Amino acid sequence: MIVTVPNPVLTTPAKPVVKIDKKILGIIARMKKALIEADKPKGVGLAAPQIGVPYRIFIVRPKEDSPITVFINPEIIERSKDLSEIKREGNKLEGCLSVPNIWGHLKRPARVKLRFTDVNGKRQEKEFSGFLATIIQHETDHLDGILFTKRVLEQKEKLYEGKEDDKGNEKLVEIKI
Repeated sequence: MIVTVPNPVLTTPAKPVVKIDKKILGIIARMKKALIEADKPKGVGLAAPQIGVPYRIFIVRPKEDSPITVFINPEIIERSKDLSEIKREGNKLEGCLSVPNIWGHLKRPARVKLRFTDVNGKRQEKEFSGFLATIIQHETDHLDGILFTKRVLEQKEKLYEGKEDDKGNEKLVEIKI
């Protein structure tokens, strides 16, 4: 089950994973199940705090048919100066499974270099760009106790709430703050 705001686990920095053992593998299995089952919207990433577990783990799946990749104790060690925004299937807004039905326009660095441990315990450094870089930054923020809504407001951008019109079609309505 995915935890939603205002649960304090979402705004508390997560603890590092000391050892990848049965407990951690069980958490990862729960995360994968929660991400796969997420619908309306489909999820593309999930951090351990989003299932109520305060560990520095996140998973990503940029497309429904992509394999799920696991990142343990991730740390962004480089960010590009150039910024990008989500450009996926006509959607230019960022959202979050833990902040249901809220969307925002957000620019993030277009490329990041990430240091992390994989599920087999191997330390790695990789560079990511585009949509995957956005997902990684969003999930890393979760591990630091930061929600995307805070980033949207820091950039003085707008937040929107998804609502249904009289005909049952979804529309976005600006949230006045």
